[in-house]
Amino acid sequence: MSKRVVYLDNAATTPVRPEVLEAMLPYLGRDAFGNPSSAHRFGRAARAGLEQARRSIAEVLGGGVEPGQVIFMSGGTEADNLAVIGSALAARARGGPFRVAVSAVEHKAVLAAAHAVAQLGGEEIILPVDGAGLVSEDALSAALERGVAVVSVMWVNNEVGVVQRVAPIAQRCREAGVPFHVDAVQAFGKIPVSLDQVPCTFLTISGHKIGAPKGIGALIVRDRHAVEAIIHGGGQQYGIRPGTENVPGIVGLGKAAELAAREQAAFAARVGRLRDELERRLLAIVSDACVHAAAAARAPHVSNVSIPGTDSEALLMHLDLAGIACSSGSACSTGAVEPSHVLTAMGVPRELGVAALRFSFGKDNTEEDVEAVAAAFPKIVEKVRALAAVLHR
Repeated sequence: MSKRVVYLDNAATTPVRPEVLEAMLPYLGRDAFGNPSSAHRFGRAARAGLEQARRSIAEVLGGGVEPGQVIFMSGGTEADNLAVIGSALAARARGGPFRVAVSAVEHKAVLAAAHAVAQLGGEEIILPVDGAGLVSEDALSAALERGVAVVSVMWVNNEVGVVQRVAPIAQRCREAGVPFHVDAVQAFGKIPVSLDQVPCTFLTISGHKIGAPKGIGALIVRDRHAVEAIIHGGGQQYGIRPGTENVPGIVGLGKAAELAAREQAAFAARVGRLRDELERRLLAIVSDACVHAAAAARAPHVSNVSIPGTDSEALLMHLDLAGIACSSGSACSTGAVEPSHVLTAMGVPRELGVAALRFSFGKDNTEEDVEAVAAAFPKIVEKVRALAAVLHR
């Protein structure tokens, strides 16, 4: 009998959904394989699939998003880079501030893009957060008063699940005449995401977080004058992101977005119960464990727990041997010996930061997965703590 395998790393990536694969197949075979810029029937068939995906994504995002505002990217990282760096370049070109403001708990894609602006001769402002991971209102006010090309604050944090108050931030940016970018990679499909109440200029989504393949994402661009291209080529997608479009991936993203929006409420209710039960069980097993941002508004699919007296890499290794996959934070920083920049920015002590695990739930997780983690956890914690005690004598 094979050992049960539990996958609790859905914030890193998700499997491609069967419905998404089925929608993609015609664009991978001979039916609609053409270049969407070509005028013949094969190109027109590809273009039709691309435009339908645009319409689907625009519709599920609401807020008057138009299909032409959906710009397809290679993923969330490229979209974040275009929003941050492209806004800075556009502001500089029109004589505005070559300066960007991003929160201290952003994904590395946003933080690295802000740093790239500084390397180009601009300036990066890092907005601090409080112990719950929420952006400082005073720091935001100071940045807006100085003048910035763009403010970037993520909707849902990828490591601790904290939901930022993006609606009032968007309103303040609008009143200041500053473009606002929201990384919604971990929000879309997990919490209600509608641009009716969030008047942002840019919004990022990523396919592989919602059952589409890796290598496809989108940036919603509601003001083309607010951004300058950072890739140059044949002029596709209004010149904002040129290059032959990944039509199968785009079709997959459109289908996945439809499904994620339709199932969001039911998904949130179900995985929220699983997350809460997992946290309850782990706190019962390890009395001094710490659930980060437990009192804050959180998306339902992410739990970040520190186990004092351990380190996350050792815990991950033993969990993997037990058939349980989770992570120590963002997948992009796995393997780092330093604690997560998110937990550090929230004021979490180093000894807890290096002992943090992120469990993230997806549509296929069940109560049996929670039971499997709870069953394996006591011996794993005992082993890792014993090893740590020996190493640090």
